[in-house]
Amino acid sequence: MKKLTIKSWATEDRPREKLMSKGASALSAAELLAILISSGNKKESAVDLSKRILASVQYNIHELAKLSVKELTAFNGIGPAKAITIVTALELGKRRQLESFIYKPKIHSSQAVFSMMQPQIGMLAHEEFWVLYLNNANEVLSKYQLSKGGITATLVDVRLLFKKAIELSAVAVVICHNHPSGSLNPSREDKKITKKIKEGGLSLDIKLLDHLIITEKSYFSFADNGEI
Repeated sequence: MKKLTIKSWATEDRPREKLMSKGASALSAAELLAILISSGNKKESAVDLSKRILASVQYNIHELAKLSVKELTAFNGIGPAKAITIVTALELGKRRQLESFIYKPKIHSSQAVFSMMQPQIGMLAHEEFWVLYLNNANEVLSKYQLSKGGITATLVDVRLLFKKAIELSAVAVVICHNHPSGSLNPSREDKKITKKIKEGGLSLDIKLLDHLIITEKSYFSFADNGEI
């Protein structure tokens, strides 16, 4: 029995033709994935195989992006080349989302910070501490990873944080880090670092606007909760 390929379908049912005639937004996630893998296996069409792959992650694209090449090749019909194609496409999507903030996005709320940083640190298995440097208009001049691997007073170099702020002529900063555990509760160390950075900026006239703890699906804002 031959593989069920997209070319064997009726023209109106082919994802590529549907994309050409109606646009990418008209396609389901399974149809988009089917275009990437092109063919299924002896028992499933590309779309049916794509549906099964998506079902394994509860149709959640964020969860799909976490699958490794090895995990994807466990599905019958997905070889290394197809798995690499899927991983590459999802990585490009992630980078596109990140690059949408290249042109000095304006920070107007904690939600704006979360939208900017969640794709970068929300799904990491380790902790990272980042700083957003802002100008008078609350536009992001730069974002900088200050530490990686764990958040402690010894790892977060407050002097470096403010050195870069002065170099950029920043007037305010927003700090954020992720909790791989998914907990949104600030630790004693989180509170200690927040206080240290806030106090450090007073003499330099550089204001700490907020500190966000970011998880995959949500965040905790020190400012929103009256803790700054």
